[in-house]
Amino acid sequence: MTYQRIHQLYRDKHSIRSISRITGLNWRTVKLQLSMSEEDFLTISQQKKGRKKLLLEFEDFIYNRLRSLPDTSSAQIHDLLKEQFPGFGPISPKTVYNFVMAIRAKYSLSVEEPTRQYQMVAELPYGQQAQVDFGFYNMRTTEGRTRKVQFFCMSLSRSRFKYVLFTDRPFTTITVIEAHERAFSHFGGMPQELVYDQDRLFMVDENWGDLILTEHFRQYISQRPLKTYFCRAADPESKGKIENVVKYVKRNFLYGRFFKDVQLVNEEVLAWLKRTANALIHGTTKLIPAEEMENEVTFLYPYTPVKMMEPEYSSYAVRKDNTISWKSNFYSLPLGTYKDRQSRVLVIREEQELVILNTEKQELCRHIISPLKGQKILQTDHGRDKSRAILEMMQEFATLFTDQKEALGWVFQLKTEKPRYIRDQIQLLKTIVNKLEPVLALETLYYCSQYHIYSASDFKSVAEHLGKLQQQEIVPANTITNNPLTAPVQQKANTEPARSKLINYDIIFN
Repeated sequence: MTYQRIHQLYRDKHSIRSISRITGLNWRTVKLQLSMSEEDFLTISQQKKGRKKLLLEFEDFIYNRLRSLPDTSSAQIHDLLKEQFPGFGPISPKTVYNFVMAIRAKYSLSVEEPTRQYQMVAELPYGQQAQVDFGFYNMRTTEGRTRKVQFFCMSLSRSRFKYVLFTDRPFTTITVIEAHERAFSHFGGMPQELVYDQDRLFMVDENWGDLILTEHFRQYISQRPLKTYFCRAADPESKGKIENVVKYVKRNFLYGRFFKDVQLVNEEVLAWLKRTANALIHGTTKLIPAEEMENEVTFLYPYTPVKMMEPEYSSYAVRKDNTISWKSNFYSLPLGTYKDRQSRVLVIREEQELVILNTEKQELCRHIISPLKGQKILQTDHGRDKSRAILEMMQEFATLFTDQKEALGWVFQLKTEKPRYIRDQIQLLKTIVNKLEPVLALETLYYCSQYHIYSASDFKSVAEHLGKLQQQEIVPANTITNNPLTAPVQQKANTEPARSKLINYDIIFN
């Protein structure tokens, strides 16, 4: 009967989690039974009937406990059995869990979860509120790998007009402030209030309702006529509008999309916002966000860019072994950072990371800050001269072509376009070129150089396209193919085979 009930609930459009909640079964059990045919289920059930349950003698005790307190967990029952029955043997928690779930199914004792009462909230006035949240997603790359991206979302509560910004690195307070500025610029104004989760990017702690904001975020808010509202901990439903936007971005924009670089993803998401997210009728308001935004923008505070707060960097001397000493610990630097006694780097702390930059404020590396003293925090790849290795890879790639000068110029431009991924790009390019005919590889290189195509995956696509065009060329019917290993070619081609007369054969046989 349980098997039939599970399948009936599934036919009634209940999800696996919903069926698990209704029947009291574990969701894995529900999923397993949905994947089984009725014949397989009956066969397994007959096999289980012959097995003796180790906890059968405790059935009455467990039943009475579940009947009086239905929300008792199997872990608590396991502890109660060891407490109430001194002779209780060393039985695993999984066995107790399975027996408890069998009791629940046998006597229909489902878990009674507390239900939360909801009430519809009236639409807020124009310009009053915007909600902010973050999401992350594992995108597939064109090389078959995965790349984790994070994104910032802001949505105006009345018009549902949205903005999204992606990054491939963890957000910091500084980058979040920059995301706010871009969102306000996109909206053309600022709302009166912003709603957040209790995120470490915004606040340090909550002291019985008194919120302690991070230093940079507090300074930023003080420059804006904004009120901030932070939801209670573990209560995301109080900002359901932006939670739906995060799901919308994942399911409608990100699903099935390939990652190439962050700049391209941000360009694509702006186009998606314009044609879809802000252009289609909203499911709740039945209005188009872009049209509603024309009304709401007049109620927003005027937006004027603020001067971004310059982080306070500390200057540190670079030691001869390419390390710095910071708070009684040594942190490694890339090989070659030390040049002379005047070599220095800039250091700033971002949450639990130590960020090290050169004097031009270009990031060199990051380290997780150690809470101990006298530690050596090293990165293994800092011992390699990466610039030389990449240059050698580029030169090695150029040797695969007859026109090495053109190949070297093209791959240098590729490094300019994708400096962070040049190593992966060259490795993929070498694999592609080694599988191509030299003439086709050179033709592909010329094509990519002419049309400013700088990507390994695009290089592969161009090669496949040109290869198909070559195969479609029709060979003339009167073409004579000579074997180049035999000579002279022209003499062989003009040679006529000897012919015999039939009368000779008549004379031989007669």
